[in-house]
Amino acid sequence: MADTFDPVLLRTYLAVATGLSFTRAAEQLGLSQPTVSQHIRRLEEAAGRQLINRDTRTVTLTDNGEAMAGFARDILAAHDEAVAYFTGSAMRGRLRFGAADELALSELPTILRDFRQLYPRINLELTVTQSGILLRRLEANYLDLVFVNQPADSGRGRLVRRDRLVWVGLERTQIDPGQPVPVITYHAPSFSRSAAITALQAAGRTWRITCNTREINGVLAATRAGLGICVLAQSRVPPGLANLSGRFDLPVLPDVELTLVANPRSAREPVEALSSSILNLRLTPMQP
Repeated sequence: MADTFDPVLLRTYLAVATGLSFTRAAEQLGLSQPTVSQHIRRLEEAAGRQLINRDTRTVTLTDNGEAMAGFARDILAAHDEAVAYFTGSAMRGRLRFGAADELALSELPTILRDFRQLYPRINLELTVTQSGILLRRLEANYLDLVFVNQPADSGRGRLVRRDRLVWVGLERTQIDPGQPVPVITYHAPSFSRSAAITALQAAGRTWRITCNTREINGVLAATRAGLGICVLAQSRVPPGLANLSGRFDLPVLPDVELTLVANPRSAREPVEALSSSILNLRLTPMQP
């Protein structure tokens, strides 16, 4: 019986089961409502059970319908994985990829998902940490490709996007110009840390480190708790925090470049495949 559970019918069924509406399912799938009804009828015939109760006002799932929804998700997930595997690239090998931890909040999941679909036979090993640490590991031949933040115009690697560093904190933050600036930052080595301290020194401002952390989640947690202000790329200011540059006589910060740096000792083909995937991806900023 299982071979009669056509993925087309299952997708239609899940659209109806999720929205509890034949009309919305038809709009979502680009089908006519009679076609949606026909798909549901064919699936019920294949299952030999009633899956949906429908009257003039409501659509509900039967107990068998609830069970079918769970099976449909599993079947479609396996189906999609098989399609991706056999239609994807035959390229094989291992790729040791490092990404700056800020990317885990935005681009990284999309990058990894799309790459796995295109190159299912490449064994991807991921390291997520600070950019300075990733560059050191690349130089030591522990990584093949890194996606990192670097000073603008460094001339190293392939530029993905240029951005400006900004001071970030709670909207209600108040900093007395005569008092030390409370700074939340990464442990050294960190480009944002050195950029913040260099800018403050050049402006003749004093500061105090109120939080040292190795992860972006620590930076954001401390900033949201009001322990001080941090430095982020302008496009990465997350919901609940504000760009404070231009306030409290805070000094202007430099630009930053999001860059791909490859290990010249690594196999070129997998490195180029992931680099191309990232360069072709339209990276979007966090939404305030």
